[in-house]
Amino acid sequence: MPASQNPPEKMMFQLTLRRRGISDQAVLRAMEEVPRELFVEPADRGDAYRDSALGIACGQTISQPFVVAYMTEQLQPQKHHRVLEIGTGSGYQAAILSRLCSQVLTIERYRTLADSARTRLRKLGCGNVEVMLGDGFDVPEVAGQFDRIIVTAAMEEIPEALLQRLEPGGVLIAPVGPHHGTQTLVRVLRTEAGFDHKELVDVRFVPALPGIAREL
Repeated sequence: MPASQNPPEKMMFQLTLRRRGISDQAVLRAMEEVPRELFVEPADRGDAYRDSALGIACGQTISQPFVVAYMTEQLQPQKHHRVLEIGTGSGYQAAILSRLCSQVLTIERYRTLADSARTRLRKLGCGNVEVMLGDGFDVPEVAGQFDRIIVTAAMEEIPEALLQRLEPGGVLIAPVGPHHGTQTLVRVLRTEAGFDHKELVDVRFVPALPGIAREL
């Protein structure tokens, strides 16, 4: 469907984001450009633009649009930035980031999700995204440092090793709290003096688990 003939639900999707306080025009444009219906299960495509999380393979979820937009806005990605994402899932967050920065490395512990996200992102022309099957708690040293890090699964605490992968002036966003309950979205800024933590909003994410999944 041509962009000029957006269906009503997609127009409402954009209006909802604005009403809920998303004001960064680059983020709003990326949310409009990326076809969310391609990242949900076929049976859920009619609900792709509702502001709610939806189930995907391997017992995981695609976050509600507002949370994706809010986390992206708080991350403040710039065109020259290199971004690390922990928890690829469907690949939707990586696709949004691909419109806003120079390079995205996204790590997923489920092979099924990593493979399908890689295919989906390739078809959409997201050539600046690399999908890696791996352990988000043990990012390979060869991956280097990052200007921004976004974690899309709940961590009981942010590992020091992950914080150390931030460049000076870098920002990390992660949901922190108990795996089965409510977490708090935390924004961490790396300064010359150390790490400044700021609590943002309460959220609910699936757990971030160590290692590569044995099945799926």
